[in-house]
This record gives sequence, structure tokens and C-alpha cells, in this order.
Amino acid sequence: MKSVAENKKSTNIAEYIIYMYQMEDLIRSYQGNAEEIKTFVVSKYPVSEEERNEISTWYLDLLQKMKEQNILEKGHLKELNELVASLAEIHWKLLKTDAGYFEIYNKTKPFIIEAVMQAEGQDMGNEIQICLNGIYGLLLCRLLGKKVTDQQLKSAEAFGDVLSFLSYNYREREKLSKN
Repeated sequence: MKSVAENKKSTNIAEYIIYMYQMEDLIRSYQGNAEEIKTFVVSKYPVSEEERNEISTWYLDLLQKMKEQNILEKGHLKELNELVASLAEIHWKLLKTDAGYFEIYNKTKPFIIEAVMQAEGQDMGNEIQICLNGIYGLLLCRLLGKKVTDQQLKSAEAFGDVLSFLSYNYREREKLSKN
């Protein structure tokens, strides 16, 4: 778990955010019951007992953060919201400075507008949050065996293009800040 999350975080920040949304929802599906998470999730990993203990600790730490931040029913971890805000900041800078990104964004904009219209006044967050929600929504549909429309696939592809570009730029920015 921990290594999967850390690997995603270091290679593709958008994938990491979506992965962590899954983990939040997994914990919610067990109503934050630590024993059930250990029994029905952690015990199923085909790993050594030592690794299983590490996985258990990771889930319980995540559960504790969710409790502390009062998001056991809905919402996302503060860290994830901050990462989304960082991606949004990169997004706004790139719109002004990178013609290639501007072109990708313009192909995605109709899908963003469509998502806002379908939300019927609900706060959807910034455009990057909308892209993340679109990808996560598609993932949930597939996990639940629901039919995915061609429109959903097209919007997810467009959202993915934006998020891939931003993730690359985020990673490059992180490399520069470490030097």
C-alpha cells in the first residue's frame, strides 16, 4: 500500500490523488471500522506477515487522518486538496505560457463545462478537481460494472490529457525544487 502510494506520488501526482480517493472511499465503505479493514482488506494481501503489518499500519494511519480531519463521511484529506490546488496553480500558469497546454485545455473545456452543467449548481471545485472527479467517476463506473458511455470515455480521455500534462509539469517542478 504505502509503496504503491509513494510510487504513484513520485511518478504521477494525478494518479496518486485518484488512488488516494479510492483509499478514502474504501475506508468509508467499512465505516472507518479498523478491525473490518484489517479482516476484509489487509488480510487479503498475498504478502508476508511483516508486509501485512506495514499495510495495516498504513491503512490505520490513513483512517486516523480521516477521523482527525472529520472526513469519514465525505471530503478529501487536506494533503490531497493542497495537491489539487498546486495542480490548479500550474494549470493557470501554463494557460498563460504554454501554447501546447492551451490547446489541450481547449479540447477539454467543453467537457468541463458539461460537468458543471450536470452538477446543477453543486460546487464542483476548480477545473482540475472537475478533471479528477471525471476520471474517478469513470473508474467507479467500471469497478461497479456500470455501462460507460462513449461521452464518458471521451471526457475521461480529455481530462486525462490535462492531468497528464499537469502531472509531468508538477514532477519537473518538484525535481527543480530539490536541486
